[in-house]
Amino acid sequence: MTEQLAQAARELEALLDSGRVLLNEPLKDHTSFRIGGPADVFVSPAGEEELLSCLRLLAERDVPFLLIGNGSNLLAPDSGCRCVVLQIGKQMGAVRREGNELVCGAGALLSQIAAFAKEEGLAGLEFASGIPGTLGGACIMNAGAYGGEMKDVVTEVRVITKDLLPELRTAADGLCFGYRTSSLMQEGALVTGARIRLSEDSREAIAARMEELRRKRVEKQPLDVPSAGSTFKRPEGYFAGKLIMDAGLRGFRVGDAQVSEKHCGFVVNRGNATAADVTELIRRVQETVEERFGVRLEPEVRILTEEGSLWRNERR
Repeated sequence: MTEQLAQAARELEALLDSGRVLLNEPLKDHTSFRIGGPADVFVSPAGEEELLSCLRLLAERDVPFLLIGNGSNLLAPDSGCRCVVLQIGKQMGAVRREGNELVCGAGALLSQIAAFAKEEGLAGLEFASGIPGTLGGACIMNAGAYGGEMKDVVTEVRVITKDLLPELRTAADGLCFGYRTSSLMQEGALVTGARIRLSEDSREAIAARMEELRRKRVEKQPLDVPSAGSTFKRPEGYFAGKLIMDAGLRGFRVGDAQVSEKHCGFVVNRGNATAADVTELIRRVQETVEERFGVRLEPEVRILTEEGSLWRNERR
């Protein structure tokens, strides 16, 4: 660890309650792939104001930082990250109802929000009940499944801009939601919360739809082994999983990284896969599919470097 990071850790410990600044924290414990070496400094802010204070401290001292949620769409490097990793988690995951809308913190799991909506008799978020990520990341990448996307339900978001200013954005402001992207992603904004508009329905009807989607996931997806969900974005006019299957890559392995035999759109960790195994497998799948079909697959999983490759301080 550099002296700059060590000093930042000391200042963060003085700023936050004890126990929420960890040193050499394994990132494999914070990603659904169960892959990743240690983060030099790992911090769990307890709220928006505390998060903003951390960000401003790091920016003032020109310290590199990386923000993550539930780690469900990340591949962390085997060597870990030489930066401060800030996790927006359950401490920022409050959910409450206001009329037919839910006001949610960015650290709330989508499954948690969907379950809350069901109990409140609010429909429209069933598609998200099996998505393992947090609300913040889901808004930034316009997460979706089974015909639904966050753009269908999000009416406004609370953000911290790259200038470290809190702002409120509405859908009318032009969040520019697209397929697994948004203007928030393009500008590097951080979501701290969102308002979701739903419609009333019976709990029984909502539960039935959620159960049907759960059965589909269990039947088709490799939920019993670590992965980061769909590894590749859907190329226009095609399905990534079918292209990979038709290229003869079902079950293809590099080390303990494997193209799932159950669903070829997933790369899974068969036990002790490394980030190097996964990235090499992704590269070889891309090359084979492009050679066979002329289609270049684009990863949906976010691949980190030692310095971090998500929203972070870029003035260093």
